[in-house]
Amino acid sequence: MSQETAVYTHGHHESVLRSHTWRTALNSAAYLLGSGTIKQDMKILDIGCGPGTITADLAALVPEGLVVGADYAESVVEQARATAAERGLENTEFTTADVHALQWEDDTFDVVHAHQVLQHVGDPVQALREMRRVTKPGGIVAARDSDYSAFSWFPQLPGMDYWQDLYRRVARANGGEPDAGRFLKSWAMRAGFAREDVTCSAGTWCYAAPDEIAWWSGLWADRTVAPAYADRATEGGHATPEQLTTVSETWREWGTHDDAWFTVLHGEILARK
Repeated sequence: MSQETAVYTHGHHESVLRSHTWRTALNSAAYLLGSGTIKQDMKILDIGCGPGTITADLAALVPEGLVVGADYAESVVEQARATAAERGLENTEFTTADVHALQWEDDTFDVVHAHQVLQHVGDPVQALREMRRVTKPGGIVAARDSDYSAFSWFPQLPGMDYWQDLYRRVARANGGEPDAGRFLKSWAMRAGFAREDVTCSAGTWCYAAPDEIAWWSGLWADRTVAPAYADRATEGGHATPEQLTTVSETWREWGTHDDAWFTVLHGEILARK
């Protein structure tokens, strides 16, 4: 499946970027930070950099090196440039790229990182082949992806189950794999990594404090009826506008419960070339 057959399910609505700008290397790439891999003079490629918050954190860790942030959408790349500029970082570069056909030469980077990217691409195995190709011998490909089927929450409002099922149907219709976290090891091996060179782990985001619940529930309530996702859900025949409104209202209701709790499970791999 080519890039053209995969559509970014979330789009770039404010509610999506609200989530992406919350991400840091600490809360989204701790498995990489804790591996002892990153050295001050490394050259790192951050695939699917989004607004650049993780990219900037990585750049701060390699003051003698370089971090290149790449994303498919030019508008988001501009935001990433602004993020780096606001932090006064001079060891970053940003560009557009298609992960299925990266523009860099073989053996260019010490680390190639991708956070919640492979679930959205048309051919994740080809993407990992390309990530491996541009990684230096002995270098690391680091990938982390969520697994929507493994999300769990309380209280168990009926409409939340519908939301989960609907999202997975829309994502797959767009050419992606919403349960990507569980596939990362298999995809890496199919991309050419030896099994013994792939280290697997799992990480979570957990939302339980009142401010976290308000933020997470409001984010999904807005995202569900935002144009990009709503258009894909309705035009694909997966839901009516009325059903999407009900899902959005369910998210807001869920967020009013004092005992609300939500966890996002991620699969993680460190694959050595």
